Amino acid sequence: MTTSVRNWAEWAWTWVVDVITSETFIFVVKRLLQALLTLFLASALSFFIIQLAPGDYLDTLRENPKISPERIEQLRQQFGLDKPWHIQYFLWIRQILTQGNFGTSFVYQRSVASLLWERVPATLLLAVSSLVVTWAIAIPMGIIGAVNQNRWSDRLLRVISYMGQGFPSFITALLLLILAQNLSPLFPVGDMTSIDYADLTPLGKILDIGWHMILPTIALSITSFAGLQRITRGELLDVLRQDYIQTARAKGLPENKVIYVHALRNAINPLITLLGFEFASLLSGAFISEFFFNWPGLGRLTLQAVLAQDLYLLMASLMMGAVMLIVGNLLADLLLKGVDPRIQLIDIN
Repeated sequence: MTTSVRNWAEWAWTWVVDVITSETFIFVVKRLLQALLTLFLASALSFFIIQLAPGDYLDTLRENPKISPERIEQLRQQFGLDKPWHIQYFLWIRQILTQGNFGTSFVYQRSVASLLWERVPATLLLAVSSLVVTWAIAIPMGIIGAVNQNRWSDRLLRVISYMGQGFPSFITALLLLILAQNLSPLFPVGDMTSIDYADLTPLGKILDIGWHMILPTIALSITSFAGLQRITRGELLDVLRQDYIQTARAKGLPENKVIYVHALRNAINPLITLLGFEFASLLSGAFISEFFFNWPGLGRLTLQAVLAQDLYLLMASLMMGAVMLIVGNLLADLLLKGVDPRIQLIDIN
């Protein structure tokens, strides 16, 4: 028994050492350390820019004759707005590091962290669904366009991509909203769930949320799929012109194998690199869909914080967007390594 325990301990120790010394672990640790510095600089810059805006949250309260100047001053001290901006910033950073507290929302009078935890899942759900829809549509369309270059199908797909890129997200959302109102009750036009959501079965709840996601997901995907389709087509065309593709065809390999095994595998690398930026851009652009379709996500919360000058809620929302950008890029790099083992993570900056 003692021997088996010793062998297990040696195996566990060897496994831990292998993980710690692996290229992937070193790369992730390096990226996380860089992320801490990035977040600190981004938070300082964001805090400074917010302070350049005239006035503060209390300006609205000062217009209310029912609120006395004494109460205004009390709130000013309570929120820390009586201190210089750099003192406010370092006090905010200190409470994050020591207490994990991102401050209290001026408007909601609640912990900023609790507000974010309520809204972030809804935005992530919308962004991930849009990302899946975008890639599921754009990649096949890009492949069809490249394989049938300058044929009628390629020309048709290029027209569709131009139209998709030419439509701003808010115009698309507005048109979908008008369509939903005319087709009511085929598509819901507000909120994330129905009125009777609490009475539904677990499967019914999933289907209900999915039903409400249809229009916001389409509105968020239109512009993204058009750009990704063109990039896919261009990358695949470049690869199809390479000598090794001509050699594979000369050897008599089936055309499907040439395209999907040899060509697409090399053309997909630049697309994976864009994945992190695509994910972050979806998060930042989600507020348009959330606004039009009354989706209870982070985008609407951030917009409300901007309008109300809710300082700490706005800062936490901006930092959440920066974190998602960092995480998206990290996942894209790891996925790139998984797709192409020749890539060395240590060499990626």
